Amino acid sequence: MQNLQNFRDYYEILGVPKNASGEEIKKVYRRLARQYHPDLNPGNKAAEEKFKDIGEAYEVLSDTAKRSQYDQFSRYWKQKGFTANKAPKSKPWSGSANASSTTQDVVNPEQFPDFESFINQVIGVGGRKESRNGTSSTKTDPFRSPKTRVEYTVPKNPPRTPRRDIEARLTLPLEKAYEGGKERIRLEDGRSLEVNMPPAMVTGQSIRLRNQGIGGGDLYLKITVLPHALFKLEGFNIFCQVPVTPCEAVLGGQVEAPTLDGPVKITIPPGVKSGQRLRLANKGYPGENGKRGDQLVEIQIVTPKNITDEERELYEKLREIETFKPRADLLG
Repeated sequence: MQNLQNFRDYYEILGVPKNASGEEIKKVYRRLARQYHPDLNPGNKAAEEKFKDIGEAYEVLSDTAKRSQYDQFSRYWKQKGFTANKAPKSKPWSGSANASSTTQDVVNPEQFPDFESFINQVIGVGGRKESRNGTSSTKTDPFRSPKTRVEYTVPKNPPRTPRRDIEARLTLPLEKAYEGGKERIRLEDGRSLEVNMPPAMVTGQSIRLRNQGIGGGDLYLKITVLPHALFKLEGFNIFCQVPVTPCEAVLGGQVEAPTLDGPVKITIPPGVKSGQRLRLANKGYPGENGKRGDQLVEIQIVTPKNITDEERELYEKLREIETFKPRADLLG
């Protein structure tokens, strides 16, 4: 007596009742196919097997003829032993819902190792078929690159990956954010993209890359500009400090100041104070309309810690003859 087991309850696999409508089955299948699609579950073997199962179940239950045959023959699986004398071995069946022949055959369940093989033969689904040259005829997933060589059964009307926008964070030094230009970035999913960045980017700005998201969606690069050692953005103005010597502060003259476009010469007025700000027009950061802000240069008077004997001698002579009394108001 042969006991045929391993019955696959396609209604249970999809989680629908046996009287579910075709539209309800289709709706549930699409939801499950998106949930367990291998491209959305890389490396998850359980999800891949589940994807195969729901595809096989949908292939049967979405086809009116196959579903009818499945419902007709699957009721015998619970019969004890499922032996030849208890099975409907004399009942004719056509072998496949798509069979072109009108000839009907008689099936003997004892010819099959389990009920799954029997029902698959009846309705023409399941299992891998070998082609004439011995290679597998299982279809490859159209959503994967051919190089991956991952194979699994593709059901009718395979679901498309839903279109979804994604966001990535890109951190740049101030000079690169100011200049823009080509930048190669690597995303978390392993992709490497060469992006032509616009000039004058600021923290919080989003750069939209069309069709670089999921399923044809867009990729948004959220920009963060790193703090700079010399420059600080104050709106579209740029602030920086420039140190000068006591002599330069007293006598005035030209000194070099850094800008985003390179060093420029600025004129220090005689008697400049420490903390005093000088304005360099149109040397700041570009705005949305292309107009640039200003650069504010704050003067910092610094004194040397180490001086030569000659310098000390001159400083001592200067102290003897100088008339400037900065503490006069403190002494009354």
